[in-house]
Amino acid sequence: MTLRQTHTVPVAAAKAGISQATGYRIQSDPTLPSQKKRRGRRRPDPLADIFDTVVVPILQSSPGIRPIAVYEELLRRHPELGTGIRRTLERRIRAWKAEHGPEQEVMFRQIHEPGKMGLSDFTAMGKLGVTIGGEPLDHRLYHFRLAYSGFQHAHVVLGGESYVALAEGLQNALWTLGGAPQDHRTDSLSAAFKNLDKAAKDDLTNRFDTLCQHYGMTPTRNNKGVAHENGSIESPNGHLKRAIEDALIMRGSRDFEDLPGYRRFIDEIVGRINARNAKRIDAERGSLRPLPARRTTDYEEVTLRVTSSGGFTLRKVFYTVPSRLIGHQLRIRLYDDRLELFLGGTRLMTLPRGRAFRDGSHGHVVNYHHVIHSLRKKPMALMGLVYRNHLFPRRAFRDMFTSLLEQVGERAACRMTVDLLALAHDRGCEAELARHLEEDLRQNRTPDIPALRALFGPSEDALPEVKVQLADLTSYNQLVSNAASTLEVTT
Repeated sequence: MTLRQTHTVPVAAAKAGISQATGYRIQSDPTLPSQKKRRGRRRPDPLADIFDTVVVPILQSSPGIRPIAVYEELLRRHPELGTGIRRTLERRIRAWKAEHGPEQEVMFRQIHEPGKMGLSDFTAMGKLGVTIGGEPLDHRLYHFRLAYSGFQHAHVVLGGESYVALAEGLQNALWTLGGAPQDHRTDSLSAAFKNLDKAAKDDLTNRFDTLCQHYGMTPTRNNKGVAHENGSIESPNGHLKRAIEDALIMRGSRDFEDLPGYRRFIDEIVGRINARNAKRIDAERGSLRPLPARRTTDYEEVTLRVTSSGGFTLRKVFYTVPSRLIGHQLRIRLYDDRLELFLGGTRLMTLPRGRAFRDGSHGHVVNYHHVIHSLRKKPMALMGLVYRNHLFPRRAFRDMFTSLLEQVGERAACRMTVDLLALAHDRGCEAELARHLEEDLRQNRTPDIPALRALFGPSEDALPEVKVQLADLTSYNQLVSNAASTLEVTT
């Protein structure tokens, strides 16, 4: 209105930042909106007669009931109301609860001190659709975070919320950080405690407490089902997963060549997050407890005997080992993603850890190198082998066996497949042989075993030429005469 004193309505409206129509409306009626009388209802209130008599008693008797349930009940009792009352009913219920409803839980914001609190949690990652070599990766992330500085560490976990996953991930985080906080908080780890008897739960609790004592931390847990008590890690879980999702989209593919490659991808994302909080993290490091001289155990240890089947069964998974270990008792360290085998104090090998299927059937971790020498003697054993599908190192071998069964019958198929596995074992040509088999499958032909042996056999040029120089036999006569002369002088 001040601009209107010296300018026309269009110019004054433009300078005031309002539309020309609004300028003309204000000129015709300069009364402020707050001074105007509010308009009344344009249609009769459909809830006037029933809200206090029907809806309020329902809300008072069932405080947790949802508005949609009240809406459906009203339509059942009073079908004449129609479906258009839903939003009106929801607004009325919300207003009534604000004035007469029960008290709600208050969230108390906390002051976080440097070096005081570290938190751990697990988060499922199945919905991201990550694959390794084309196969879906069923996994979750162990996530550690410092409440004050926001330092984060993530570790890919292949199993569930187990002690070994927690111990390995936590120790990796602390040694990456270079110190330990005073307190360490987790949720109730329901997946780790599920289906455990009291003795097993106590054992798991004792091991976790011992782990925290090794680093001088006080272990704490939030109340079961009260996620907001772990809020300093629950909310960052979602932020981290969204950052990973965005990075996967930018990458253009969710498939990784191998598990270490995917782990490096996760480490890079977490590293970028930590770089944004570098100053606060460096400031908090001065308040952390120093680390002990070495890590503590982050595995479970069991002792099993290798059976005549050439392996052992652990947690409903059968593992093969070299047959020379049959009858020996092995000490096995069980990690989240691997098994380390010891014979006495000697470390023998590392095996990838397998998992039983969700339907309860046994899993298999089989290495054809361990059993190929016996299969050569008994090739027909391949036909009914329990772990046959897990024996083939690559899909081309399995597909070729299926094709041979149709083309040449069981006996010849078993013999030829064992010959192919033996060739891959002897010549170390597994990948190259698989490519030849894929081509044979495309051409719908049986593999030429002699030709493959010649192809992957050592070339004549690569064989060393060994020349043997035979000694002159007459030199032995001189040696005998010298020995006789020496004997006479001594006598």
